[in-house]
Amino acid sequence: MKEILEAIKTASIEIKKVIDKGDTSKSENENSTGDTQLKLDIASDVIIEKIFSKISSIKEIVSEEQEAIVPLHEDGEYLIAYDPLDGSSLVDVNLSVGSIYGIYKNEFNAENIIAAVYVVFGPRIEMVVAAENCVKMHRLHNGEFKYIQDIKLNKKGTLNATGSTQMCWPSHHRKLLNDMFDDGYYLRYSGGMVPDLHQILLKGGGLFSYPGTTDKPNGKLRQLFEVFPFALTYEFAGGAATDGFKRVLEVETSHIHDTTPCFFGSKEEILKVEEVYKEYAN
Repeated sequence: MKEILEAIKTASIEIKKVIDKGDTSKSENENSTGDTQLKLDIASDVIIEKIFSKISSIKEIVSEEQEAIVPLHEDGEYLIAYDPLDGSSLVDVNLSVGSIYGIYKNEFNAENIIAAVYVVFGPRIEMVVAAENCVKMHRLHNGEFKYIQDIKLNKKGTLNATGSTQMCWPSHHRKLLNDMFDDGYYLRYSGGMVPDLHQILLKGGGLFSYPGTTDKPNGKLRQLFEVFPFALTYEFAGGAATDGFKRVLEVETSHIHDTTPCFFGSKEEILKVEEVYKEYAN
């Protein structure tokens, strides 16, 4: 595991160099979910795959930017699913973006995720590692990542980050969020999954939601690359994650690019989500 973390650190430093070059133009390619790939996405993906290919403990990798699983080392122990540069379209307006990594064993599914890492590229470069039931943040300083702090969520937070197209929200989801705002929650949403979830973690709690909607009943966020890694991170930080009805890390995967509705937050927020959604279902 240590060599994988070192590889992610190296990849992050190289990705930051690519971001600094400022090429935010589109490529002629689409990824597996039909999104037009930015040249930043492709460059970041190439960097990560090249670095991971040298790590003998990695058996297979799969990227959000690629169609299929890539075999690396037959005798490797770990499987890694990653989103090379989540929110890359925000770079041209100088907002924070990030990389997400889910580390699995045996098979790419929720029950086999053992660790997660995400990296925030903002005014500061921060790497958060969820492993062995704790969450630790490191910050890049003078070319090295230094440990800063452990991250723990409060039982209840104050932030509300609401994703997806509002005109397509189901009525019970709209009521849930309106009730939260009426209870004094603050809207905090940049459109970047990594910085928004990072803010909730560092500010002590709240709710990030990306529900199923009329245009995307199964949500938009990908299980292996985005949802499961953050679900593990939030649980290890003392919070929770749900699809509205059950724990996210009990959601089944039938295809490597499956999506799912998802909610991440402090325990009280997640209980509220499940109360509203289960009442609607009944």
